[in-house]
Amino acid sequence: MAFKLENIQNKSASQKKKRATIEDLLKKEVVFFGQSFNNKKKQAFYMELAVLLKAGITFKEGLTLIVESLNKKTDQELIQTILNDVINGKPFSEALWASKSFSEYEFYSIKIGEETGTTAKVCQELGLFYERKNEQKRIIIAALTYPSIVLTTAVFVVVFMLNYVVPMFQDIFRQNNVELPMLTKMIVKLSAATKTYGIYGLLFIFILIILGRVFKDNPQLRKTTHHFVLKIPILGKFMTKVYLAQFTQAVALLTTAKVPLLNSIQMVKKMIRFVPLQEALDKVEHSILKGNSLSASLKENPLFDNRIISLVKVAEETNQTEYVFKQLSEQYNQEVVQQSKTMTTVLEPLIILFVGVLVAILLVAMYLPMFQLSSAIG
Repeated sequence: MAFKLENIQNKSASQKKKRATIEDLLKKEVVFFGQSFNNKKKQAFYMELAVLLKAGITFKEGLTLIVESLNKKTDQELIQTILNDVINGKPFSEALWASKSFSEYEFYSIKIGEETGTTAKVCQELGLFYERKNEQKRIIIAALTYPSIVLTTAVFVVVFMLNYVVPMFQDIFRQNNVELPMLTKMIVKLSAATKTYGIYGLLFIFILIILGRVFKDNPQLRKTTHHFVLKIPILGKFMTKVYLAQFTQAVALLTTAKVPLLNSIQMVKKMIRFVPLQEALDKVEHSILKGNSLSASLKENPLFDNRIISLVKVAEETNQTEYVFKQLSEQYNQEVVQQSKTMTTVLEPLIILFVGVLVAILLVAMYLPMFQLSSAIG
């Protein structure tokens, strides 16, 4: 009995294919729970690469040094793949794009940097872009962390009181046939509802979190969520400024790389994943294609304020687009920092006051019948 080499090769190929499929699934799982090469890592990557290129190091040597400095194996493998492509003759921009961990915005920025001989400068600007983006994220998280902790604690305290404290008082009132005031009756009903349906409420919140995670990239969900955020009185204006800061910085970067204006708008639209801004930039793009200027196109959209429209008009007249957009980016970033501090300062006492009033209402509701009971005994 003879073995057919074809069957062995086919079997071996099939096993390799299965292993590759399993590896792909594992990689997808990692990306599902967190982006493998996130914005923080991109910031460090571009900053370090810019320093090395400005020092006269080649891409090959620079990427080799970066691979050696990385601690995480998946990051090392990613940069090593890019390095291998560069060694095999691929341009750096195409090697980035082939890795599927970098955006179209980064690809075109680096590509134009290669064509104009300004790759080191473009890498530095990309590093600054991600530095600002990460800083904005930290500011937003810092502004919302304390209120979130206080509110969560308040919810747990109220749930605990409704489930354990209120029923204890209710038993006392029932034994002594005390007539309950309206406020106490409402709290007692709320306590009963919490004990009966509380577990379903927690389950509902848990399911919402899971669904939000699973469908976070769903276009319709993102559109609805982002437009809803814009309608929230203070938060809406704050988020608008956050994304306008990213928009102006991105345009400044692309004008530094000598990207044509229309291409800049198209790339920024794909880079910044805020639906209202994407829709506004889509309208701006169509307006520019009709022959209108950038300032006139921006004026048609309420998302862009008078300051950006006026300064862009000045930039068009003086041919200082790069400088103007850098200044706008600086201004918006400073405003984001100031507003986040103001929000934190204002929210802290308001939330403490809200929690205090909530607990006070529960205590008053429970002690009102106690006063009636003591009067009856006296």
